[in-house]
Amino acid sequence: MDIGVDSKADSKVDGTVDGTEVTKSTRKIIHCDCDCFYAAVEMRDDPSLANLPIAIGGKSDRRGVVATCNYKARHFGVHSAMPTGQALKLCPDLVVIPGTMAKYREAALQIRQIFYRYTDKVEPLSLDEAYLDVTDCTECQGSATLIAQQIRAQIATEVGVTASAGVAPNKFLAKVASDLNKPDGQFVITPEEVDDFVQKLEVKRIFGVGKVTNEKLRRMGIITCGDLQQRNLIELVDKFGVFGKRLHDLSYGRDERQVNSNSRRKSLSVEHTYSDDLPDQIACLAKLPDLLIELRSRLRRVDSDYLVTKQFIKMKFNDFTATTVERQMVSGLPVESFEALCQQAWIRGNRPVRLMGIGVRFIDTSEQGRALQLELFP
Repeated sequence: MDIGVDSKADSKVDGTVDGTEVTKSTRKIIHCDCDCFYAAVEMRDDPSLANLPIAIGGKSDRRGVVATCNYKARHFGVHSAMPTGQALKLCPDLVVIPGTMAKYREAALQIRQIFYRYTDKVEPLSLDEAYLDVTDCTECQGSATLIAQQIRAQIATEVGVTASAGVAPNKFLAKVASDLNKPDGQFVITPEEVDDFVQKLEVKRIFGVGKVTNEKLRRMGIITCGDLQQRNLIELVDKFGVFGKRLHDLSYGRDERQVNSNSRRKSLSVEHTYSDDLPDQIACLAKLPDLLIELRSRLRRVDSDYLVTKQFIKMKFNDFTATTVERQMVSGLPVESFEALCQQAWIRGNRPVRLMGIGVRFIDTSEQGRALQLELFP
């Protein structure tokens, strides 16, 4: 069952008032997390690494630590935050790569742009991980499950790495769900399944329950959220303070935290990675109309607070170098304005193109308004 399709999943009983059932809209939350992200980017760029245990981190002779590693390395017990020297003892054939943060940020930006195709309610947790509230999204007939599948497919095709996803009515459950079918999978918890799901969920999966708290709960005979539900709130607050209330709520699968999209977007773009490189400038120009149709379609869904100020084109060449050319926005965004940018970008690289994208940059007039208010009313 899918929380985005079944009409029963769009509302749930939230108690009664004078004998009348009160319902509230069920949120559709996706937690998306790329699989061993840094390592995945390195394997994407150097396929010879795909079947080797690799780690991203500092050198062992400089007290380096592992930032992340692929699943082959994890098989040997290597994990993040482990000293590189210890990792090499566990896995002598481990390939340690210093990593390139600029490259990871570029891939993360591509992923973030894919998220924004579906909703502005995106809460990044790290470069490769985010919550999305797709409650009001109309893509895929509003199906959160299908949206998550489509996002994962686009990340794989356009960015070249895999992602896992959890789909649930709230952030807590979506986060738990995204870990249940890794790598390159997803898990869905519908509103109707929440009660049964949390009954069996181990308390150590609750965010904030570390080794010490888990051991304390174990000594109390509490292994699952079902066990936790048997304890009253007063007892839990007495034992764990404020966190006791949180434990009580989460044991029932309750989490009212909103997806916090603090950072307002500064740009919107569409891009495509081509299965066959575009060999020349003419081939690049021929792709512009389709990209522009998609860009205009997405712009129609953008909040009216955003004012377009610039337009740009991005090209990534077959040697993985990239360039971006931008200009002041031309009213109506005619294809000719992007053609001029395309010609400039091609001249910079003068080689076949594997990825091309176009986009616009914004000024958020609502933020300008808030800034003005602060100046007027200090």
